[in-house]
Amino acid sequence: MPPPPAQRAAASTPRALSGLLPYLRPYRGRIALALVFLVLAAVSTLLFPVALKLLIDKGLVAADPGERLLALRGQFLTLFAVGAALGVFSAARFYMVTWLGERITADLRNAVYAHVVRQSPEFFEATQTGEVLSRLTTDTTVVQTVVGSSLSMGLRNTVMGVGAVVALVVTNPYVMSQVLGILVLVVLPSLVFGRRVRKLSRASQDRVADSSAIAAEVLNEIPVVQGFVQEGREAERFAASTERAFDTARKRTRVRSLLVAFIITATFGALLWGLYQGTQAVLAGQITAGHLGQTVVFVIILVSSVAVLAEVYGDVLRAAGATERLMELLAARSPVAEPAAPRALPPVQAGRGAAVSMSHVTFHYPSRPRQAALTDFSLQVRPGETVALVGPSGAGKSTVFQLLMRFYDADVSRAAAAAAHPAGPAEAARAGTAGAPGSIEIDGVPVREASLAALRGRIGLVPQDSTVFSTTALENIRYGRPEAGDGEVRAAARAAFAHDFISALPEGYATYLGERGVRLSGGQRQRIAIARAMLKNPPLLLLDEATSALDAESERMVQAALEAAMRDRTTLVIAHRLATVLRADRIVVMEQGRIVDVGRHDELVARGGLYARLAAMQFDLEPAVG
Repeated sequence: MPPPPAQRAAASTPRALSGLLPYLRPYRGRIALALVFLVLAAVSTLLFPVALKLLIDKGLVAADPGERLLALRGQFLTLFAVGAALGVFSAARFYMVTWLGERITADLRNAVYAHVVRQSPEFFEATQTGEVLSRLTTDTTVVQTVVGSSLSMGLRNTVMGVGAVVALVVTNPYVMSQVLGILVLVVLPSLVFGRRVRKLSRASQDRVADSSAIAAEVLNEIPVVQGFVQEGREAERFAASTERAFDTARKRTRVRSLLVAFIITATFGALLWGLYQGTQAVLAGQITAGHLGQTVVFVIILVSSVAVLAEVYGDVLRAAGATERLMELLAARSPVAEPAAPRALPPVQAGRGAAVSMSHVTFHYPSRPRQAALTDFSLQVRPGETVALVGPSGAGKSTVFQLLMRFYDADVSRAAAAAAHPAGPAEAARAGTAGAPGSIEIDGVPVREASLAALRGRIGLVPQDSTVFSTTALENIRYGRPEAGDGEVRAAARAAFAHDFISALPEGYATYLGERGVRLSGGQRQRIAIARAMLKNPPLLLLDEATSALDAESERMVQAALEAAMRDRTTLVIAHRLATVLRADRIVVMEQGRIVDVGRHDELVARGGLYARLAAMQFDLEPAVG
């Protein structure tokens, strides 16, 4: 899990950029070429003062007018050649570095996204989606700016600055030794400023992520926000978060501005002292006018290089914070991991269904370690059997589905649950939470030992909140089996009674359904989800309130389609509306994570337990249901 913001703000240093090395290595050749162009451009710049010195000393000071004219022509041609070389090498450097910035940023963004989508739901219990989006967009953009521009400028100006210093030391060793001594004093306060900029840069990026998280949450639930007339309140909440981000950014900018002003002023003062000493040397006849002109240009190059490096250093600090945040995402490890040597599931037998076994399973959600979602839960489901899970909210019905899909792993040992039990191990033992580890198996293979792709490929899930992607109706159904042909997609839609309403859409199956299926009713979205599961044709079907969003007529149609599909596979059904499970082979009644009764509808009603009370309440409200 990523560390808390307080820790992260203090941890960011330029060394965090080393996390980018794995993304730089594949492009070593291009990086080397970019460095060659960068050095050549810097050297071309440093040759300009030398050419200028020759122009002054040989072209302007020469006594003979004819010699002076020829010298001037030659020196101007030399200056032009230097300028042309600078232009060519700078253009080549710009292209290579920009290409590297775009390519490395794209690779980094892809790597982070591919890693995040493989995380278990536990990761998203602790990490907001908006924060992940902020890291994928804002942070990668900061990295791109540094890799594709600032870093190149920094290296180029470093070469130019070092070259200018060397040239000045060679030509004026005594004077420049004084200047360099003064420059050392400039570095020490800069380190103090830099540390403050680092912390504020990371804090600023965290505040932007907070704003993104709020926006993502609200925009995904806009009907609820508007239904409760909370637009103004949410706008104020977002504005307050944005204001906090602005305030942090303002502090960062202020400190960074002071850093830049101090470095430039101090450096300029030191170099003016050196220039003053140079003019005194000309007046004393110790150096030529061309030598002084060369010194002036070298001083200008050095001052401008220091100014650019001060700016670049601020960008590097921001990029270090952004890189660290991205590396945190890449370092996150899902507790649900692929087995080192996965066991193969037995071949699927057409029309048979899958066998399900859950034995003595106890599970605590990571966010609720003291509250067991399932306690000593055991359930055996035969191939082809239809089993319904009923019970009040919070009974653990959806948890059974989560564990079968291996979105979470059941507690490795119920001794851990005993240790977390508020009343102690003795009470945990009486509650059934202590003992040997439980097991979950599909077709005789423990889910922990099967590959995630093979396991989940054997299961079809129709959730209560059906998901429709922002693409066409055809592609939404084909999501269940991407290689399926158009005819198979339409057949699945017919089986789910979705064909008629899809055909009535403006462009039929090619109609774009909008983000989260906003152009469809709740019942239509549910039938799309059912068609998707039918197209997948898994041996194990999990229906989580699959007909909850349907009207009475649609429910009858879809129920008939589901019952036909159930004959060829094992089906587990979660239902609060008991009318949908009357024909189940078995009804498992759950309460507080335990099985309290099992039987058929008539048997359970006759026993007069929890199921009988639930049935009495519902069927009194629905007298027409037999």
